[in-house]
Amino acid sequence: MTVTTATLGFPRIGPRRELKFALEKFWSGKSDETELLGAAAGLRTASWARQNALGVDWLPSGDFSLYDHMLDMSAMLGAIPDRYGVPHGTADLSTYFAMARGTGGADSVTACEMTKWFDTNYHYIVPELHAGQHLALGRLGVVDAYREAKAQGFETRPVIVGPITWLSLAKGHGIDPFDYLEEVLGLYRVILGHLGQAGAEWVQIDEPILVTDLDDRQRSALTRAYAKLARSGPKLMLTTYFGGLGDNLSFAASLPVSGLHIDCVRAPEQLDRLVRIAPKSLLLSLGVIDGRNVWRADLAALLDRLEPIAALRDIVVAPSCSLLHVPVDLDLEQKLDDEVKQWLAFAAQKVAELTTLKTALNEGRDAVAKDLAASTEASVSRKRSQRIHDSAVAARVHQATPDMRQRKSGHDERTRAQAEALNLPLFPTTTIGSFPQTREVRKARASYNRGEMDAAGYDAFLRAETERAIRWQEEVGLDMLVHGEFERNDMVQYFGEKLSGFAFTTGGWVQSYGSRCVRPPILFGDVSRPEPMTVDWWHYAQGLTDRPVKGMLTGPVTILNWSFVRDDQPREDSCRQIALAIRDEVRDLEAAGCKAIQIDEAALREGLPLRRDAWRHYLDWAVDCFRLAASGVEDRTQIHTHMCYSEFNDILADIGAMDADVISIETARSQMELLEGFARYEYPAAIGPGVYDIHTPRVPGEDEMVHLIRLAQRHLRPEQLWVNPDCGLKTRRWEEVRPSIDAMVAAARTLRAEGTARV
Repeated sequence: MTVTTATLGFPRIGPRRELKFALEKFWSGKSDETELLGAAAGLRTASWARQNALGVDWLPSGDFSLYDHMLDMSAMLGAIPDRYGVPHGTADLSTYFAMARGTGGADSVTACEMTKWFDTNYHYIVPELHAGQHLALGRLGVVDAYREAKAQGFETRPVIVGPITWLSLAKGHGIDPFDYLEEVLGLYRVILGHLGQAGAEWVQIDEPILVTDLDDRQRSALTRAYAKLARSGPKLMLTTYFGGLGDNLSFAASLPVSGLHIDCVRAPEQLDRLVRIAPKSLLLSLGVIDGRNVWRADLAALLDRLEPIAALRDIVVAPSCSLLHVPVDLDLEQKLDDEVKQWLAFAAQKVAELTTLKTALNEGRDAVAKDLAASTEASVSRKRSQRIHDSAVAARVHQATPDMRQRKSGHDERTRAQAEALNLPLFPTTTIGSFPQTREVRKARASYNRGEMDAAGYDAFLRAETERAIRWQEEVGLDMLVHGEFERNDMVQYFGEKLSGFAFTTGGWVQSYGSRCVRPPILFGDVSRPEPMTVDWWHYAQGLTDRPVKGMLTGPVTILNWSFVRDDQPREDSCRQIALAIRDEVRDLEAAGCKAIQIDEAALREGLPLRRDAWRHYLDWAVDCFRLAASGVEDRTQIHTHMCYSEFNDILADIGAMDADVISIETARSQMELLEGFARYEYPAAIGPGVYDIHTPRVPGEDEMVHLIRLAQRHLRPEQLWVNPDCGLKTRRWEEVRPSIDAMVAAARTLRAEGTARV
């Protein structure tokens, strides 16, 4: 029996975010298409060469993307919405980026919607389909990538998103996306045929939708799809990840494919059952190395599980999912604490772990005795470290009482108290928190971090930026101000750096969307707050103005979900520790005089388990953690929260149970559709539906925002509505932000002047 290794995908951004910088240079007009595509080709070559050198047998091609793999699939299928004015569904690079980012100017068009890829912090561009749409093959990037790799001497396994996942995640305008099943399958067959003609023996076809609750339509479509696609040329490795197949396991194993990949990290229990039922002719790919977290594997324990299986059949060992979700290379970290560093593995190190497993399974453990000993030593060190557990933190979580999760009064009484304290107009205007992190801000932070600027100089710079932001907000006429967050590198990292139990990287970047990269903190131990984190900056900003300035915090669930989280205790235990730390900060802000405190839970919905039978447990502890963080204040203190792109309709009762006074959500791209559910639920609190899509450089006009606010009033009472952008403005330029916010304030004033606006 033979064991081989595979990677399902490798980070696209490059070890030092080379893709980010190439994209932003191109978008700013400082490079041309040839230079951008050349940079992309260089990243692909380096990725193949590196994985090949590390011993990968099944190299991926087609996993690279200039923006998003779902957008790539839409472009290949010619699913180009009519508003982009492209005949016959063919997208050039300008159309591709218009779908991702929108366009500006007189003939501006909005971008396609963007939302989270299953339960990850990666965002994908949502496919759009409408009645009468004509699909047609676009540029076959996956075929080009396979040929490119082959020309360089790399035999690869092309990667494509499966048709049923693509259709399941698509948005139909007046139609069911599955109305296009036969047309889509016909195009997939052509794509597979081209790959076969190019020489591809295998194709990895990703169907993560199989780890969710499938309805009869999806099951029927999967059966029909793979009956057709299995006869299209290359052998198919049906790839599932982000969870267990559960009741879909037998179904998946029965589909006419040549291989099946399962996630043995998220769902290790499915391995034994699959081995029992899978025919020997089905090549099993076992995702045994965690593709979504940064902890080093216990290789000896994995070998104990794999050796009996490898003795009976050929297997492939692989990461649980694409390595897109982890940083590229731990060796780049020169400042990371040595003790913590030995517990970690990034993408390159995870590939090396696979090679160690393969060698041990094929040649015996003695062949890699040194590597196995190092793995065991790291595992034992982590378990025994004195830095992991804090008895005082554990005691505080245990002593938290039910009344700590309850506001003092109900919503109506709080609303009256807050109206008196804040004295805001109808359609109050605000922003979500951050303002542009300009080149000057980033340069000053880098200079400070390198020791080239002293603490006093950096503090003076940040104070000047904060004052400038406050003065501009007063000038433009915003009703509730923010301090701009110029001191913050990231909404999660900033807080993690001020809490115990977190470690940080200098180069541990992962892609969130397009050129947007983040460095998630590494939560390795118990969490507490040594001292106040934001009070001084709020106090300084509030001292500059008579208008209310929001205190800006990141919520416990978002800090948890946007960190690499310890895997040695339940996630909810870590989240309650964070909640108590945020609670301390909330109370200190209120004591300092803060009248409105925003606790962002941008990631609450994305943490929802993929199976409905696990929702209740997650939502109970997630809502509990928010309430634990937010409920220690007086009635007059207004608690805001913000949530990013998500489908909320299924969890509206739980959003209501959070008991926030104001929630802001992202709705600009979806034309306020999300508000229909809030209206049906009769959501009692105030809502700020975003009227300005901040994920594109496009500048919307006043009329457009007035239209969106009027759409919102079809669902909500005027007194419920706040007016704000979709999200924070950190990634935008002031040249875009100033006219957009000016138009937003003008739109709110127009609606106020009309009284009860037209519907």
